[in-house]
Amino acid sequence: MEKGILIVLSGFSGAGKGTLMKELMKTYDNYALSVSMTTRSPREGEEDGREYFFRDRKVFEEKIAQNGFIEYAEYCGNYYGTPRDYVEAKLEEGKDVILEIEIQGMRKVKAMFPKMLSLFVTPPSARELEKRLRGRGTETEEVIKKRLSRATEEAEGVEDYEYIVINDDLKTCVEEIHGIVKAAKRATLRNEGFIKQIKEELNVLSEGE
Repeated sequence: MEKGILIVLSGFSGAGKGTLMKELMKTYDNYALSVSMTTRSPREGEEDGREYFFRDRKVFEEKIAQNGFIEYAEYCGNYYGTPRDYVEAKLEEGKDVILEIEIQGMRKVKAMFPKMLSLFVTPPSARELEKRLRGRGTETEEVIKKRLSRATEEAEGVEDYEYIVINDDLKTCVEEIHGIVKAAKRATLRNEGFIKQIKEELNVLSEGE
């Protein structure tokens, strides 16, 4: 079985990452979305173990001490982290595992998994980003301002990603992400085992002649 690849997907808060991931998972069956752990409170409609594993700071910090995360970061006063065991198991099953994480997390994962694929999701404009944040109706003015300020900082790291994805039309964006993943799986750096095998087979054949 071909091992899956690790995909890190980041983007500005309000860029529509969650909606994109739900549609991608619904449309294609080769993906597994890593469930992160967080210390923030659940939003309306969210369930423990589905959107996130919701835990208090004590439990989260114990897991940090046990080296139980691929990455973790503190964002707007809350911890977010990627459990190591889930991700590694899914990759071995041949699933392409998507980590929806912040930019600091991406850099930590890249150091551990240099062959990962990285995507950054953004709306078509900054005005559209503000419009989407306000349209949620779940954030206070203070939090909106904080997220916009955070987006200004994150914009400085967009160049660290392999691909940028502009989320304007949902269906088009989902198809574009899937196309990028398919192409990335054929990149030479992710097929070193196959390349080595072909070279060895050719050497055997040429020596036989």
